[in-house]
Amino acid sequence: MTAIAYIANQFPSPVEPYVTAEIQELRRRGIEVIPCSAHRGYEDLAGDLKQIATETLYLQPVRIWLLLQALWLCFRQLPLLSDFLKRALLGGRETFSQRLRALMHTWLGAYYALLLKEREIQHIHAHHGYFSSWVAMVAAKLLGAGFSFTLHGSDLLLHRAWLDLKLRHCDFCFTISEYNRRHILRNYAHVDPAKIIVQRLGVSVHESKSIGLAKNDRFTLLAVGRLHAVKDHAFLLRACNELISREVPVTCWIAGEGPERSALEQLIAELELYANVHLLGHLSQAQLDVCYHNADLVVSTSQSEGIPLALMDAMGRGKAVLAPRITGIPELVSDGISGFLYEAGSMEDFLRQIESIGLNQNLASIAEAGRRHVGEHFDQCKNVKEFADRFLHEIHCKHPTRNGEATSHAHSLLQQI
Repeated sequence: MTAIAYIANQFPSPVEPYVTAEIQELRRRGIEVIPCSAHRGYEDLAGDLKQIATETLYLQPVRIWLLLQALWLCFRQLPLLSDFLKRALLGGRETFSQRLRALMHTWLGAYYALLLKEREIQHIHAHHGYFSSWVAMVAAKLLGAGFSFTLHGSDLLLHRAWLDLKLRHCDFCFTISEYNRRHILRNYAHVDPAKIIVQRLGVSVHESKSIGLAKNDRFTLLAVGRLHAVKDHAFLLRACNELISREVPVTCWIAGEGPERSALEQLIAELELYANVHLLGHLSQAQLDVCYHNADLVVSTSQSEGIPLALMDAMGRGKAVLAPRITGIPELVSDGISGFLYEAGSMEDFLRQIESIGLNQNLASIAEAGRRHVGEHFDQCKNVKEFADRFLHEIHCKHPTRNGEATSHAHSLLQQI
């Protein structure tokens, strides 16, 4: 049986359901999948997430004796790791602290290899290009296993340290939009285009219903997402303040938690938006269903994105959406056809769109077109099956003898410790 280790920075996560869905689909194909997490997972999990958390191999807290063995392994395997270490110490424009972290993550990669050494792993996949992908790359090298990873948005566009090395050493790389693929090939000329595969995410698509404005006195906006600076909810608060000053009756609900909550609460106080803007915190699925049902428009104000699941989810429910014209979002939202786009960072364009949407007589047909588009291109069931097909094809076709090589190399590693 093919054995695959599948690692994320923090798993399982209720805000990243696609990771669990991919693991479950591979298991349905008869693949042994070992879910792994660099950090401890979220608390208060339920259902499938709670079950898979009990099966997850966590790197932290570290075992001191195994960590010392990993350090010795790094010294023993310096020639094997030389390309990684040269790049970490001498190449690129990374800061001193980034280089230091790369050395620490190399050590953690050796530690991860030791955790996996008896599992006869043939391949390691990292979801996202953050530090766990470096850990996975090192572990795969030491175990003689294949390595691949998935790139989304910020891990490609904002936090891209060492991405050149990861792209060179991976067997293949999934990314979630055509925009991302073009960006990779434009900025990393050494990469074989055949290694970069567009694999879209997806959501459940709801049945078609009569769609229109919610029955309330105010035009209700809904934003769903983590309260993080890159999501720029402050932009949304200032927009609400401006709409109120223009005597546009508006209510704004923001669903999600995160490090920006206190700053947003302070801005709400400064702008005196208590009656109009509500930070709802983390919501259960049932609570979120109610918010979607009663919202007139689902909005995104992110500065950087892959293709947001929140927008897919809203469109799959037949809700109109407004989002910035950035990265892969136009692949999901066609302006005036399946939703609405505004020029990123432009307050005037955002406000103009809001006021126009409130008067749009074709809003129901546009929202229905969005629902159909998600059903055709971003359906979770269909896309996760496509992911498994492509994933297994890449592993078995590019490395048909990988199983025996990995097992032999792992046995050699065992003898050294």
